[in-house]
Amino acid sequence: QVQLVESGGGLVQPGGSLRLSCAASGIIYGIGDMAWYRQAPGKERELVAAITSGGSTKYADSVKGRFTISRDNARNSVYLQMDSLKPEDTAVYYCNADLWVPGRRNYWGKGTLVTVSS
Repeated sequence: QVQLVESGGGLVQPGGSLRLSCAASGIIYGIGDMAWYRQAPGKERELVAAITSGGSTKYADSVKGRFTISRDNARNSVYLQMDSLKPEDTAVYYCNADLWVPGRRNYWGKGTLVTVSS
């Protein structure tokens, strides 16, 4: 069974850091674009950061300069380093990826909660 599993969420004080991880498991023939989304209470899900198979990245304006997305193709994984966290970063963070299983399909993880609070 192919799935994406996130880890690394938790409670952190404003100004702190967290590193989220997402690993794809199952029989996978290749991985394309990978991304992190988030959904805060009462708000729509939004793109936080994305990375292509070639390593090109893009970020939401609200996280530029604070968050860094990276990937490890050997480990079928994507990461989100979050620094200088703010209360408004509080949300459930979801991993998203295009996987060849074979045939290209888009997958979502179940999410990991990040709470930024003093």
